Amino acid sequence: MTYDIVIVGAGPAGLSFARSLADSGLRIAIVEKQSRDQLANPAFDGRDIALTHLSVRLLRDLGVWDQFAEQDRSAIKAARVLDGTSAYALDFDNTDDSVEALGYIISNHVIRKALYSIVEPLEEVEILTDKAVVSISAGASSSMVTLDDDQQLQCSLVVAADSRFSETRRMMGIPAAMQDFGRVCIVCRMEHKLPHEGIAYECFHYGRTLAVLPLGSKLSSIVVTAPMDQSDSLLRMDDAEFSRDIQARFDNRYGDMTLVTERFAYPLVGVHARRFYGNRFALIGDAAVGMHPVTAHGYNLGLSGQEILANEILAAVSRGTDIAATELLRRYDRRHMRITKPMYYGTNHIVGMFTDDRLPAKLLRTAALRLANNLPPVKHAIRNKLTELTGSKGMLPPIFR
Repeated sequence: MTYDIVIVGAGPAGLSFARSLADSGLRIAIVEKQSRDQLANPAFDGRDIALTHLSVRLLRDLGVWDQFAEQDRSAIKAARVLDGTSAYALDFDNTDDSVEALGYIISNHVIRKALYSIVEPLEEVEILTDKAVVSISAGASSSMVTLDDDQQLQCSLVVAADSRFSETRRMMGIPAAMQDFGRVCIVCRMEHKLPHEGIAYECFHYGRTLAVLPLGSKLSSIVVTAPMDQSDSLLRMDDAEFSRDIQARFDNRYGDMTLVTERFAYPLVGVHARRFYGNRFALIGDAAVGMHPVTAHGYNLGLSGQEILANEILAAVSRGTDIAATELLRRYDRRHMRITKPMYYGTNHIVGMFTDDRLPAKLLRTAALRLANNLPPVKHAIRNKLTELTGSKGMLPPIFR
């Protein structure tokens, strides 16, 4: 079977990329291990995604944003960063730019469902489910992808979007820097007595990190980051004990808190590929960069990365040139690398500083928070980096005006 592009992985990055190329005239195949029903009706997995302004603009361009029900979009109106047991907070709000929110939180399974509903009907896109890639052979003019049922797909370009532990990245011999943080994320949702008023909290407590992200008026997404050896004890706590623990660690800000979903555990491993391309091959999404969740930029980087590659390919189509030319893929690599490399290594440095409980590190992070809070240019730069208010081509969608 012959295609122009074969995408490995029907997660948010792979589906977004296919949708970005929907009007290009290119024939696209998406290879996915999951079943069609799992793609059409993804299960709640505890993960809630913080979307920047740039990501909202991209999702609107893809026709996906309007697929989200109003109750599925939770506005972040302010953010506070706390350190240790101190009540002092680094504060960010949405007043400076007169926008409705710093960003939005949408559940991962809601995003996946909306993207699939947009891509599945496209005539030029074929989704091959319940299949895995077993080998890739890249030649001078085309590539051959062999599936686990012995089916072979010939194409001009293979694009890997198959997670931070990408098997296709390894098949193509592309190395990656990996940072095993030795920690686990426990995610869930909790109801509480008092409203959150749209405030997102990042609490760097000693030993653990607690993020409390606003959903419904009295519902929050909870992210506990703890050493891996505490994972079992956190998961074995009964619901009432876990609820009391989170309420106490959050200093009773929202009054009584009650666990209302299952708890999900995700080991924390950061990944950054050494390069984002090979011969007739490219990496997008977590296959290119898998971020620590503390800056909430993993999905946002995946969304912006696929747009960079898609725009390069669309330009090649308009010129009638090779969509997998080495120079095209190098341009994508350079552009995406300039964005992701500082973010990846900078985030890892922040994580290291804010999870180091030795006295010098404690003093350094206390000073860093106060410095950022009291130097407007620094605070503004951090805020814009996190929200990407200046990264959306200078235009805000109508919803923010």
